[in-house]
Amino acid sequence: MPIAEDPEPRPHGEEPDPFANLVLDEEFIKGAAVKEQSGRTRMLAARWKKEPPQPAEPWRPPTAEIRRSRFGRKAKRVDPWGNKRRTKRNWQTPIFVLLTIAVVAAALNVNGLHGWYQDNFGTPGGPSAASTAPSPQAAATTAPTSAPPTEDPKTPTVAHPWANSPAVSWSSGADGIQLPQAQPVGVFGQDEVAKQLQQAKDFMVAANLDPAALAGGTPQRALDMLDQKSLTPVQDDLANPREGHDGAFLFSRFNPRTAVPAVNEVRVQGQMTFEGDGENGSLVHADYIFVYAVVPGPERYQPTPSASAPAPSASGNAQSVSLVALDPSAKVTREIVHRTVDFRFYDPDHFDVEAGKVHLKHWFADRGNNFCGAHDGYLEPEFRGEHRPSGDPSPNPSQSFDPYDRTKPGPGDGQCGTITRS
Repeated sequence: MPIAEDPEPRPHGEEPDPFANLVLDEEFIKGAAVKEQSGRTRMLAARWKKEPPQPAEPWRPPTAEIRRSRFGRKAKRVDPWGNKRRTKRNWQTPIFVLLTIAVVAAALNVNGLHGWYQDNFGTPGGPSAASTAPSPQAAATTAPTSAPPTEDPKTPTVAHPWANSPAVSWSSGADGIQLPQAQPVGVFGQDEVAKQLQQAKDFMVAANLDPAALAGGTPQRALDMLDQKSLTPVQDDLANPREGHDGAFLFSRFNPRTAVPAVNEVRVQGQMTFEGDGENGSLVHADYIFVYAVVPGPERYQPTPSASAPAPSASGNAQSVSLVALDPSAKVTREIVHRTVDFRFYDPDHFDVEAGKVHLKHWFADRGNNFCGAHDGYLEPEFRGEHRPSGDPSPNPSQSFDPYDRTKPGPGDGQCGTITRS
């Protein structure tokens, strides 16, 4: 008989259930040892059963294939993909080599390179009409009978009037008077200031660069620009020149009997500025150096004007001298004139103003290379080797000054100083 504590007997012939007592809890899932394989793993495993994998060979870089061509032609190189290789030609190397040779050759022959530049391009300031005039030796067609004369290459001549001078690189004529950018000042607008600057320039050109006045004539163009208050004292200085009241302090003129311009050119350097003048209006300051190249005239300078001296003419044509007749090798002397002129432009709402006229407030001049006792209304250059006339004081060595230096004042009107260079 079955015992009550025993389990119920299994049916005959039935196998025991292995999962009968299995509990699918969290602990069972975490402890599972077998995991399902991925699809790619099962695919590779099925393929390798049929075709086992072969061992891989070590990697080697692809080599360029050389295709052999028939008929003896040169083979062409191709890359690993069968494309033709293009051969790059190195054209930079020959150019670099030629440039290097040119630079080395120029460095070894600096003097020759400088001479070539001077012959082809001239001086920095540009050659003048007089400086490019051919010398007599250049026009000669026969062999010379004697050696050429020894001459200091720095000596100024008619052909090279600016040699050994800072003026060699300066501008010529009116081009040397450059105007600043106009701006409103006081009661005047920008356009009015620009007109005032142009009037000041026109006066400086007429007073210092007029060929008729330079040849000894009256500077009529400049006089016509002055208002009546300025014109009266200026005319007196021209008509009755004397110490302290000399027309040459404002105008550039040469006595045709003592000095003649050597070239139709004047070198100029300086600047022009402007500022407000309160209730009076505005002021324009002109500060320029004018360099003139001259040769001696037919007569010697005398400190006291003689009765035979020519009176100034309105046109100056009678005193003009043909510059073509001058010998290109003749030595010249440079007259260096440093001028400062202040122009005042009054407010027309508070002053009686002459339309189109300029008013001179102050003017000043230092004349370099000029006779000390010259008060005849002309610039009287002191030529090299010329004896000082009786009655003319000697320059004061203690008052030496550089006539080309605008940063330092010269001896002043009526004073006689010694220039350090000409």
